[in-house]
Amino acid sequence: MHRTVVLAIVLVSYFMIVLDNSIIFTGLPEIQRGMDLSPTALSWVQNAYTLVVGGLLLLGARAGDLLGRQRVFVVGLALFGLASLLVGTAQNEAWIIAARAFQGIGAAVVAPSSLSLITSTFPAGPERTRAVSLYGTTAGVGASLGMVVGGALAGLVSWRAGFFINVPIAVVMIVLAVRYLPQVAPTRGRFDLLGAITSTLGMGALVYGIVNGGDRGWGATATLVPIVVGVVVLAVFVLDEWRAVHPIMPLRLFADAGRSGAAIARLLFAGTGIAFFFFTTQFLQGVYGWTALQAGVAFLPMTLLQFAVSLFVPRLTRRFGNAVLVAVGIAVVLVAVLWLSRITPDVGYLAGFAGPLVLFGIGQGLCFGPLTAAGIAGAPAEDAGAASGLVNTAHQLGSTLGVAVLTAVGAGAASLSGRVSDAYTGGSVMLAIALVATLVLVLPSDLRARRRAGSRP
Repeated sequence: MHRTVVLAIVLVSYFMIVLDNSIIFTGLPEIQRGMDLSPTALSWVQNAYTLVVGGLLLLGARAGDLLGRQRVFVVGLALFGLASLLVGTAQNEAWIIAARAFQGIGAAVVAPSSLSLITSTFPAGPERTRAVSLYGTTAGVGASLGMVVGGALAGLVSWRAGFFINVPIAVVMIVLAVRYLPQVAPTRGRFDLLGAITSTLGMGALVYGIVNGGDRGWGATATLVPIVVGVVVLAVFVLDEWRAVHPIMPLRLFADAGRSGAAIARLLFAGTGIAFFFFTTQFLQGVYGWTALQAGVAFLPMTLLQFAVSLFVPRLTRRFGNAVLVAVGIAVVLVAVLWLSRITPDVGYLAGFAGPLVLFGIGQGLCFGPLTAAGIAGAPAEDAGAASGLVNTAHQLGSTLGVAVLTAVGAGAASLSGRVSDAYTGGSVMLAIALVATLVLVLPSDLRARRRAGSRP
């Protein structure tokens, strides 16, 4: 019973965070009209959140290890709930962008803490497999459902309602977390100050440059300088992690080919997924002329299918392993995105989007949970927070990279439908690389692990 309550607290809290990463999309037109935002300012309503989360995830993960995961988890929920209230009450450009950045701080703390709480609560075996599968499913379903909920609230109530809802949820989760979450003793060790600073500044600069690449072009000074600075600072970070006694991101995590491959696959898969929501919403509202409510409801079949498929994942994982499900799931989504790359204004929703949405739901339902499990597989207890941070960092950086890169890919098209079609084509390339990483790195590692487990008495 106690573990079930812990899992419920973690999943609801994580669901709230993931939901907010996509709930904003269908409400963007209303936000732009209500606050008279320029296109650049509007993009920063999303990018401010992404930038802060991407920069602080590793720091948030390590803080959970050193200060206590329950304590850090509660603080993160409090920050996220307060920030949600500030977003919902925003009245101008500076207010909403700053509030979204503040919300990113809470998300950067809660996301890695939630996954490490699962690994520390559930021992290796079927229970952990099921818990991690549900965690991964929450990431996919939350993002998909965010489109439906965001569209419904923006169309029937207000875009603000999606953020006000977080406040009572956060309060309830804080009360339950204080009462039920285990207070695992913090990991002994010194705080890697140089690693914390260089990882935060390096990833922040890199994300900032990527965001500017989508907004201003990849040859712009505002794009190149932050990217170069980010790469240099991250090189210093890697050098520090190699020498540090208690690193914020132990490089030994990358010694396992399976975990490294899972990080690459997650980065590219998440990037294509969030870009899919971003561009599909634009097409439905900008080309078909649909309302935010209609656009949100269009994602409902995908969301329902994804949830239904995910229910079978624990059983399928025991039979086939994580890597097979990841490979099949990515391949199915790849077919969906290739199909969508042929979309034109003359093709209706049923002929152009219904089939790909079905495939997208099936593919995400199959691979999100196993992809999460592959990202933390074999990590020792003392590295649970760091491994969780790696999973979430790959996801968040992928989300930023996907929207920015695919926006640049479609920038040369003369029409919105052409830009969206080109972006889908670019997304299919990203998914193909993710599939190769899975087959070359994750699958052999998973097969070896399963053989070792099968040979034990």
